Amino acid sequence: MNTKENILVAGANGTTGKIIINILKQSEIYNPIAMVRKQEQKEHFENQKVQTILADLESDVNQTVQDADKVIFAAGSGGKNVVGVDQDGAKKMVDAAKKANLKKFVMLSSIGTDDPSQGGDLTDYLKAKQNADEYLRSSGLDYVIVRPGALTNDNATGKIQTGDIAELNKGGNITRADVAKTLVEVLADKVKLNETFEIMAGDTPIKEAVQ
Repeated sequence: MNTKENILVAGANGTTGKIIINILKQSEIYNPIAMVRKQEQKEHFENQKVQTILADLESDVNQTVQDADKVIFAAGSGGKNVVGVDQDGAKKMVDAAKKANLKKFVMLSSIGTDDPSQGGDLTDYLKAKQNADEYLRSSGLDYVIVRPGALTNDNATGKIQTGDIAELNKGGNITRADVAKTLVEVLADKVKLNETFEIMAGDTPIKEAVQ
């Protein structure tokens, strides 16, 4: 009997998304569903025996959640279409998750979304993320919003620090691998339920840091 929870990963083909899929693949309690935009990306995951769904955040996404129990939203346009993907795409996923009565929605956001005006070149991106976060918070879904510092491609450390910006100085980095691990850790029903928090590189094991 398969009692694993199905986790739909929006943005599965991204750098962080691929790490999330790998963590979920090795999990004893979760099963990944990769949501991707292109056929060749679909084949990439299917070759790894990962259930995959083809969908575009700029069109209808309601069918993507039909097999899912929970969602991790890790998609991003890389600055190319922040309103269409990072903001409105996220809102569409929230709507779809709500219609399907999904159990939890984990949003990968960004540090600085509380005050986009301070974001310099990233202002538009941070504003889009802020709008998406607020939409999720007011949706009625159980959620967690994770806001990492600047992402690096270094190896996982397995350790982070959490808090709000006032506690963490604004200039911190964190590895994508540690972000991915954090997103998976907060999938658990009671962990960080309906909370928004910042994360950076730190000294506390991830599992402990999110409890």
